[in-house]
Amino acid sequence: MTLNRVDHTALALWAAACAEHVLPLFERAHPDDARPAAGIEAARAWVRGDLTMPEARKAAFAAHDAARETDGAAGLVARSAGHASATAHVAGHAVHAANYAVQAVQADSSEGDDERAWQQAQVPERLFRVVFPDRGLSEHGR
Repeated sequence: MTLNRVDHTALALWAAACAEHVLPLFERAHPDDARPAAGIEAARAWVRGDLTMPEARKAAFAAHDAARETDGAAGLVARSAGHASATAHVAGHAVHAANYAVQAVQADSSEGDDERAWQQAQVPERLFRVVFPDRGLSEHGR
């Protein structure tokens, strides 16, 4: 499926929401490291037209640097944030942002299934099959 600009930006916003939803897991471990939060904001700034795609990619690299400097749930959150901002470059990064967010919750607790359900409720219906191609709309109340 070829995405238009509207769908690409919708995926970037969804990826940012997925990463932001788990950001407290990173901030609890690294309260002075703003790189993942900056990556999430970069995705949103790109959608608004306040940031170029190369600038958003730079924020993605910084969030991934933060991920390499930590482990566990915090590292997975930073990866989620990196993929959220990288969605400005390639829309397919949105799925990775969501997957890393679920993995972060699973690493911190056993609530990964609840996180995936939250993500599914947030994605625009027209893009559900783009990010969850193996799941039917009816089985998730959509």
